[in-house]
Order: sequence, then structure tokens, then C-alpha cells
Amino acid sequence: MKNFSPTNKERRFKAYVGALGTTKLHLRNPYIIAWWSAAFPGFGHLLLSKYIRGFALFLWEMLINIMSNLNLGIVYTLTGNIDMAKEVLDPRWLLMYLPVYIYAIWDSYRTTVDINKVFLLAERESADFTSYNITAMEINYLDKRKPLMAVIWSLLTPGLGQLYIHRVVTAIFVTSWFIIYVYFSGFLIAVHHLFLGQINIATEALDPFWLLFLPSIYGFAVYASYVNTVENNKLFESEQRKFLKKNYQQYRVKISAQHEVT
Repeated sequence: MKNFSPTNKERRFKAYVGALGTTKLHLRNPYIIAWWSAAFPGFGHLLLSKYIRGFALFLWEMLINIMSNLNLGIVYTLTGNIDMAKEVLDPRWLLMYLPVYIYAIWDSYRTTVDINKVFLLAERESADFTSYNITAMEINYLDKRKPLMAVIWSLLTPGLGQLYIHRVVTAIFVTSWFIIYVYFSGFLIAVHHLFLGQINIATEALDPFWLLFLPSIYGFAVYASYVNTVENNKLFESEQRKFLKKNYQQYRVKISAQHEVT
């Protein structure tokens, strides 16, 4: 008969510390998650660590956006060129966009509500989980890190804040798409000419279609890295508190009253 570890007898765990990152349960505001799905389908699910679903919705958004010229239509609409917006939009692809877009918002909200319930059950069950993982490729462990540093690195390059807190999968995904957006939007070329005082050339170098993706990827990277750093710190404190209570609370240190030395 096989001998199982104590954690295999538990129904729910608050976290999993793996070689590629730490997946954890914590309370989230369903409206915030739904908002991120509205800002960019897939982001809400990535915040919930629903990676496969999040990546699928993200890639769907990219495909439909590119094929329908959605961002270009938004740019023309915001600048008052309604006729141009009508010309560039492809209704064959645009009509496919709406059902999945609404689904992403609805599903992220529903999943957040469910995960919040699971977290409360897992918190009450307080099952043990591995807080340290070492493999031939990576080392991951719970510790406390500074949320501000995660924000700073995310502002410099989206994805670096995720690497700082060891969320490797999200970091690679976000950084890869950030590179694509920067390259095709001509953003860094525009910055280069802007520093040289060549404003007209900088403006011409920008591609508005790809440039419109940058605020979303920046905002998500900053928000996700900050929230996950805060929650990682809470998880570390919770695990450390439980360990100390279990192993040291039974020992009582008696301190005798100090007598005044005469």
C-alpha cells in the first residue's frame, strides 16, 4: 500500500509553489477582474491564474483585432473620422468579436466569485502545501518582496515585474507581446526622434494600430505584478505563522521578574 503525504488527504489548498511560479488563491473583486477582461480579453483570466483560458482569449483578441482592423477603427472614431472608421472595419471579423468579448467578461466575473468561495473553504481547511521547490531548471520559494520594485520593473519593461516575483510563464508571455507591440508600433523609434527634437518625424514613425495595444499591456503588467507581490507576501506570512504555531507555540518561555541589584 502506498504512503501518501498528509497534503494528499486534503481537499483544497491555498497555494501551489512550482518551478515556474506560485499559484495561489486569494479574495478578488469580481468587478475589477471583469473590468480587465473588458479592457483586454484574457487579462482577467490571467489575473486568476487561469492561464490556458487566458492565453486562448488573448490570442483570439489579437486575431480578431488584426483581421477586423478594430484598433484602427477606434483611432479614427476617437479623432472624429467616422467615415474612415467605417471603411477600415471588416464586418466579417468584427461580428465574430462580440460574443467572445462578452463571454470573457462574464466568465471572468463568474470564475472570480467561485474562486472566492473556494478560497474561504481552503482558508478554513488550512491544508499544508509545499513552500519550497527546486528542480534542475529553477528554484522557487515563498519569501517577502517589495511591491514598489515590482511596479518599477514593470514600468521599465512589462514582464520584468513578473520575473521579480517568479511568475515565469506570465513574464515570458507579457514580455514577448510587449516586444511585438513596440517593434510594430515604432514606439522606440519615435522616442529616439523625440529626444532629438524631431517631433514631426517621431509622429510619422508611430503606427497607431499597434500603439493602441501598449497602454493595456503596461497597465496589466503593473497591476498584476503589484497585486501578486502583495498577495505573495500575505501567503508567506500566513505559512510562516502556521509553521511557528505548529512547531514552537507549545514551548513557553518563562521570564522571571527582574530584581533590583543592590
